[in-house]
Amino acid sequence: MSPSPAAPLPGRRGAHFRVLVVCTGNLHRSPLAERLLTARLAASPGTSESFRVSSAGTAATAGTPMDPAAATLLVELGGDPRGALARRLTALLVEDADLVLGAATEHREAAVRLSPPWALRRAFTLREFGRLLRPEDAAGATDPAERAAALVRGAAARRGTDGNGADDDDVADPYGAPMRVARETAARIAEPVERIAAAVLGLRHDGERLTLESRA
Repeated sequence: MSPSPAAPLPGRRGAHFRVLVVCTGNLHRSPLAERLLTARLAASPGTSESFRVSSAGTAATAGTPMDPAAATLLVELGGDPRGALARRLTALLVEDADLVLGAATEHREAAVRLSPPWALRRAFTLREFGRLLRPEDAAGATDPAERAAALVRGAAARRGTDGNGADDDDVADPYGAPMRVARETAARIAEPVERIAAAVLGLRHDGERLTLESRA
């Protein structure tokens, strides 16, 4: 049997760059990351029109509202939880995404199993992608969606060459845990989201603040 054709290199398809965030129930980790990334990208005028950020769960019950604790933390971080309802991860969702971000390794692997040729170069854990991306991969690109595509290509090429921090790539499920644990989880999600948004927008990530990079 002849091998399946390789999927094209990650890049922007159509009018939008599409990001899919995945966890298990689509109740806490993935909707929090989805809505927070949406809020950060929307901070730059016109950028939100270039992106579509959504989320799904490997074992989600469709239509279940976002976990109240996660919604509270999202509001504290500046995101909007309104209308966040769970949906189940499908191959179609994976193949419609330019970048898939799993809360943990199991979620990245689930996306790859659904569509191996497409997802292999596009699926990461959230913290893994934040660790592997380099703003210089998007040097010369001014359009945020084109910058995002370049960042994905660079991170995919770099995977396996940098093991530093790989043991910290997963975000554990805080569902049902005390608020203190949920807050720690939110912080572990917010950190890579800030890095990703900064790199996509061409901003400098300075601690918790995003500032314009100096332009030549």
